[in-house]
Amino acid sequence: MILAMMGTGVIAGILAGLLGVGGGIVIVPVLFFLYQGLGVSADSAMLVATATSLATIIPTSISSIRAHNAKGNVDFELLKAWGFFIFLGVLIGSFVVTRVEGQWLTLLFGVIATLSAINMLLGKKDALFNSLPGKGGQSIIATCIGFFSSMVGIGGGTLTVPTLTFCNYPAHRAVGTAAAVGLIISLPAAVTMLIVGQTPADAPFGTFGLVNLVGAACIIPLTVLFAPVGAGLANRLNAAMLKKVFAVTLIFTGLRMLYQVLA
Repeated sequence: MILAMMGTGVIAGILAGLLGVGGGIVIVPVLFFLYQGLGVSADSAMLVATATSLATIIPTSISSIRAHNAKGNVDFELLKAWGFFIFLGVLIGSFVVTRVEGQWLTLLFGVIATLSAINMLLGKKDALFNSLPGKGGQSIIATCIGFFSSMVGIGGGTLTVPTLTFCNYPAHRAVGTAAAVGLIISLPAAVTMLIVGQTPADAPFGTFGLVNLVGAACIIPLTVLFAPVGAGLANRLNAAMLKKVFAVTLIFTGLRMLYQVLA
């Protein structure tokens, strides 16, 4: 199990650096299927995978924030406006996770992963709107990002970047700001699931609450270590083509998770 967790960290780190995707979108499905291979039920596997993924996002978000802030790509004014509502959505979402069956999280992740992959595959960068909506609209957007991200164990990038981009927001600042959103999401969500979550009877060894500390300890250092490796490969490989290959793989993964719930 430890070797498999370490392998997950390597893959997540390389893909994050190479393709610019958030670690959670990789870690959750890998852990979901890995835990089932170890004899954990699908429901329990999804609950633990979601919480563990959020725990791994905390240190990687901090590292990413520092890097993006050094380039002036973190919009702290937007974070001030969104922060409370993201946090509110996270509290609601992470509490719901501790009370629902894992199959609903699997279904939700499958939908989000499939839609994210289609967006990635199409590569649409054009804005749908001229600017962000007013304060009321932004508060709803921020709450939804916090809620759904914490529900499926992903950081800020998967939902925040396309949302901002579609609202005619600069792409580089969207990515940098999303890193900070990831910290606002992952920290309270992971702590809530660690403290409030009830450990499933068939959870893998080292699980406290809903967080598998063994998995987090194996994944975090390798994700941080191999992200720069992935970034270096991006300069030598066709990252755009690789991103499309990953998107196709993610579509199949999302559909596989949907099939497991709906079949």
